[in-house]
Amino acid sequence: MVCLVSRTGRQSQRYNKGRRIVVGCIPYRLKTSNDSTTSDEYEVLVISSQKGQALMFPKGGWELDETVEEAASRESLEEAGVVGNVERQLGKWDFLSKSRGTIYEGLMFPLLVKEELEIWPEQHLRQRMWMKVDEAREACRDWWMKEALDVLVQRLSSPPRKPMEEDKTIPLISIC
Repeated sequence: MVCLVSRTGRQSQRYNKGRRIVVGCIPYRLKTSNDSTTSDEYEVLVISSQKGQALMFPKGGWELDETVEEAASRESLEEAGVVGNVERQLGKWDFLSKSRGTIYEGLMFPLLVKEELEIWPEQHLRQRMWMKVDEAREACRDWWMKEALDVLVQRLSSPPRKPMEEDKTIPLISIC
């Protein structure tokens, strides 16, 4: 039997100079019309906060036993129920945690969505919504996530880059 479970607790999370490191993804895809044809317009997936009062991109603590790409992929699976290709990092931001009142270090990655799961660990805690990029930028609560989205939009609208290294699809399944 295979089941998906969210990691909890902070005892195994990474810190840099006392700052908790959080890792997140901006899940994206090409927009699909009602007749199943794809356009050249991108959509991004936003999720509600656990209390449901704000919209954001999936993010959470980077654990000691995983790479940064694995952490980004895991957070997208746990919080948004999507899997795909983690691409080259968008950047690093220092931001004030709303709940803790301390400075965190945030790393953001694009995630080209390959599959949207019907069942995922936090499906009863969060809502997920596909939005146009400009709508998501307006709706997103956190300034640093908006900046990461701006970097992604710029990257997607630029000419294709020569691959420096393979973008990674990270399989994540927890065995109960």
